[in-house]
Amino acid sequence: MTYRNNLMAVAVTGMILSSCGGQEQQKSDAPQEYPLLAVKPEDKSLSVKYSAVLEGRQVVEVRPEVSGLITKVCVEEGARVRRGQVLFVIDQVPYRAALQKAQASVATAEANLANAKLSLEGKQELFKEKVISDYELRTAQNAYKSAEAAVMQAKAELRDAQNNLSYTEVKSPVDGVAGMSSYRIGALVGPTMTEPLITVSDNSDMYAYFSLAEKQALELSSSHGSLEGMARSFPPVSLEMSNGETYGRNGRIDVVSGIVDQSTGTVSLRATFPNPEGKLLSGGSANVILSYDRPASLVIPQGATYEIQDKIFTYKVVNGTTVSTPIEVFKINDGKEYIVLSGLAEGDTVVAEGAGLLKAGTKVTAQKAKAEGQKKQEGKK
Repeated sequence: MTYRNNLMAVAVTGMILSSCGGQEQQKSDAPQEYPLLAVKPEDKSLSVKYSAVLEGRQVVEVRPEVSGLITKVCVEEGARVRRGQVLFVIDQVPYRAALQKAQASVATAEANLANAKLSLEGKQELFKEKVISDYELRTAQNAYKSAEAAVMQAKAELRDAQNNLSYTEVKSPVDGVAGMSSYRIGALVGPTMTEPLITVSDNSDMYAYFSLAEKQALELSSSHGSLEGMARSFPPVSLEMSNGETYGRNGRIDVVSGIVDQSTGTVSLRATFPNPEGKLLSGGSANVILSYDRPASLVIPQGATYEIQDKIFTYKVVNGTTVSTPIEVFKINDGKEYIVLSGLAEGDTVVAEGAGLLKAGTKVTAQKAKAEGQKKQEGKK
């Protein structure tokens, strides 16, 4: 009796274990819920921001060309100035005196030249009559040439004196905005000073300097034929100012450096923005926004991909089972989505999130909440 009871207990236990095993096997074979995405073409515009430094068209350090005390300050800091406008006046008294002295030297040299000419003409007549020797005639000719040279030298010194006097009026070399200046009336200035009197910035156009990674620059240049072609044909770019506002005028990329900075591995670019209202300030910072229009593109979330050895893969769902699929994507992205160039076709279904946690051959089904939400959204459309 005891033996029979033991056999029955073993049989029941086997049936229970067999039932549990079947349930576990059935459970493991059940499809897992994941958010799925049906790939379809759409017009996509990517906007990528790059940090930039702003500089005016011209930033000129104004320095004096003569030495002396400042006797007049003619410019307000931060004011708009015109080319040729007087900014500072340096003491003119010694330079006016030097000019008068140079003028007197010219008058003396011209008088000496006139005397040398008269003497030469007289010597020539006497030489014709054979009253004087050839030596005396040549001496008179040399004296005349020396007087001519003295006149030329005196006139050159006169021009120097005139220039030095004009340099006492320090003028703006360009149209622009005057910067700050620490020099006031009575300050001693000169050509050898290290600090400029003032800085004038021409901000009518603003240059935004930024950098692209070498790979991005090479790919863009290849798509446009060359670096020069990229500068000519790249669409207009926009600018985000440091306060977060978008600048109201678009700019254009007009310069692309042909040199890679070895320390950063980047290529420098320059975009030019018109600045008639003066909203952009030289020396400021901003973000250059490059837009890439890709019509009828296949777009998937970056969460739908994973990388192995610099190659990008996604899981395509075929008959309810995941299949690892290599894809090629547009190198420029916004950090959220990829534009797929090859590897997927319209109508393919991919796992939209959590691709890095999946394995090939996994049975999957659409999450109910996601599927219902998608149906409602399609119903609204």
